[in-house]
Amino acid sequence: MRKKETKKDSNKEDSKINRELLISLLNKGKAKAYNFKQLARKMGLADAKSKSQLAIVLEKMMKVGDISEIGNGYFKFNKKSNTVTGRVDYVNAKFAFVISEEYEADIWVSSRDLNYALDGDIVKVAIHKELSEGKKAEGEVVEIVQRAKKDIVGKIELSARYAFVVPDSRKMFYDIFIPQEQLKDVKHGDKVIVELTQFPGKDKNPVGSIKEVLGASGDNDVEMHAIMAEFGLPYAFPEKLEEMAEIISTEISKEEIKRRRDFRNTLTFTIDPVDAKDFDDALSIKKLPDGNWEIGVHIADVTHYVQEETWLDKEALNRATSVYLVDRVVPMLPEKLSNNLCSLRPNEDKLTFSAVFELTEEGDILKEWFGKTIIHSARRFSYEEAQEIMDAGAGDHVAELHLMNNIAKKLKDQRFKKGAIGFETVEVRFKLDEKGKPLGIIPKIRKDAHKLIEEFMLLANKRVAEHVYNLKKGKEKYTMVYRTHDYPDPEKINTFSIFAKKFGYELQAGEDNIAEALNKLVVDIEGKPEQNVLQSLAIRTMAKAKYTTEAEIHFGLAFKHYSHFTSPIRRYPDMMAHRLLQQYLEGGKSADQEVYEAKCEHSSDMEKRAADAERASIKYKQAEFMMNAEEKDFAGIVSGVTEWGVFVEIIETKCEGMIRMVDLDDDFYEFDADNYRIIGRHNKRMITLGDEVSVRVKQVNLERRTIDLVFADRVPSTKKKARFDDNSGTKENRFSGGKDKDKGRRRGGNGRKS
Repeated sequence: MRKKETKKDSNKEDSKINRELLISLLNKGKAKAYNFKQLARKMGLADAKSKSQLAIVLEKMMKVGDISEIGNGYFKFNKKSNTVTGRVDYVNAKFAFVISEEYEADIWVSSRDLNYALDGDIVKVAIHKELSEGKKAEGEVVEIVQRAKKDIVGKIELSARYAFVVPDSRKMFYDIFIPQEQLKDVKHGDKVIVELTQFPGKDKNPVGSIKEVLGASGDNDVEMHAIMAEFGLPYAFPEKLEEMAEIISTEISKEEIKRRRDFRNTLTFTIDPVDAKDFDDALSIKKLPDGNWEIGVHIADVTHYVQEETWLDKEALNRATSVYLVDRVVPMLPEKLSNNLCSLRPNEDKLTFSAVFELTEEGDILKEWFGKTIIHSARRFSYEEAQEIMDAGAGDHVAELHLMNNIAKKLKDQRFKKGAIGFETVEVRFKLDEKGKPLGIIPKIRKDAHKLIEEFMLLANKRVAEHVYNLKKGKEKYTMVYRTHDYPDPEKINTFSIFAKKFGYELQAGEDNIAEALNKLVVDIEGKPEQNVLQSLAIRTMAKAKYTTEAEIHFGLAFKHYSHFTSPIRRYPDMMAHRLLQQYLEGGKSADQEVYEAKCEHSSDMEKRAADAERASIKYKQAEFMMNAEEKDFAGIVSGVTEWGVFVEIIETKCEGMIRMVDLDDDFYEFDADNYRIIGRHNKRMITLGDEVSVRVKQVNLERRTIDLVFADRVPSTKKKARFDDNSGTKENRFSGGKDKDKGRRRGGNGRKS
């Protein structure tokens, strides 16, 4: 067996070397060890080339500690080798990270060492270089444990003898080969869903079978359905499920009313977006004889209609959340429930589950009550209507709106005194024509009417969680669904504070005052050009919120205990919270924690998937809108800097695009990761995160939902510009960073090598 391998040889792969089989033989075989000849024979390797490749693979495995040579040429698997299991996060065509709970950090893996793993696959990775100060851990995939999914969405490209599907996902770097017999009812450019039948290998594309033809690329409905399919989200209910929903009675019996507290004669109203179709929550208000106020937070009693373990309930759990795309809502529940039975529409009796509080005008809670109720909403306000009435001081229920707004502000003040974080990111909505084409992008502005509703929903969620937490059976707590948000990682906070200092902001954040320091920064950067960049980076330092049965804190809200109770039409965890609370109000025993924890984990996963789909729909519409803006210069802020390009957020439209390294042809630019910038080697031009720049659209790729930008000829004359050196020297056609993402995709074999 040869002892050395050349660099050229070490990067070779051979489809005949089945690493999974090799590892299985060495790890689980009947013999304690195998020699080279035995391994070659068991793997069916007869020719010299294959045996040579096996020798290379064995050398690599010994190098990383997966196997040992135990004498006489026999090899043995090392049970304690530095191998961990994790999920592939394919960042770009050059590398991926493997995210593992078994290791303290993400493991960087070059694409050539991925062993043809795809994004989301569960893999075993051997760690070559351990994590150390200033350096990331690096490794190599040695086994694919489980493939993530077989369905891929993309646009089909037909030729005379075969076709390829170009995936929409920016994390899929192979085109999918489609055999001739699959092409009967498909047109060039159609958007399709493909099931992978063969995974990629050396010089081989993955092979797929067409499951569904969605329609012509570019059609709005087709593209929205494609986004849902890409993220594995259903965009229609099974017909039988719709039929089940339709037969649910709309009548409320006298017996049901008797079981509930009656709020039908108490002033009640809803405040929702102008285009909302389902109304989860309503507020009631009544002045008490002692001068205090009774305010009820009334939530649609979804679980009255959706019984546990029914097909409706199983479908709701499977979806776990409604999905909000740019032009539509894909609901968790069929329309009969979400927009009719459960929706708290005005001038109708509705069944609700309520949290009722006796409050002073200072926002102090004197009493609280939880239970099943019936309401009759007298008025439906849009946020804009409620705001206009409060601003004008005249209109329907103006006195009640003002009073509730003042109490809401006191509740907010109480939260912030206890350490709540005040981040408010800018969201956008689109003005669309009848075909879904974007005509304009409008930033969403949150005013008092939005914040009024938010504070009372937060109050209900918090007090429901605290009520259940304080229940005890002996020493054991009752099972509950909590919404938790952990403390930020101190190292991330430290890194962020170093960056904020470059803009002149001192973030003096110790262990006990992180929230105070971040809130001071929020105030300091308000209205500044760098506000969005710094706020976005600060949010990235935060832990992710999740659903769990563990009663942990919600750092961002400064609540010791917090649940989701107020949106059961669109969130399954709220339905779980309703069921658990009612069970305990009736004196029932604690629910099975393991069962509910599994549902919490699923709900967290589906929430992330839905958020990714929502962002994809926004990016698609942003790209579509910017297709008509190629002749215009835009002011922007550098929002990200990487080795392959510079991200810029356009101020006017809030769209983000990239200036690729390959388009910076005035010099060779080097990536300075520590200082979030790139620097021209000769002209010393620096482009840094947060710089104001002037850009122009170069091209838009709708399939990939990407916007390519270039620097405009002029730079806007603003207070903070990107720093240019006018003595730029000789123009050179040399670039740093990776290949153009779309050009650098590995097309593999079948006549489409790159």
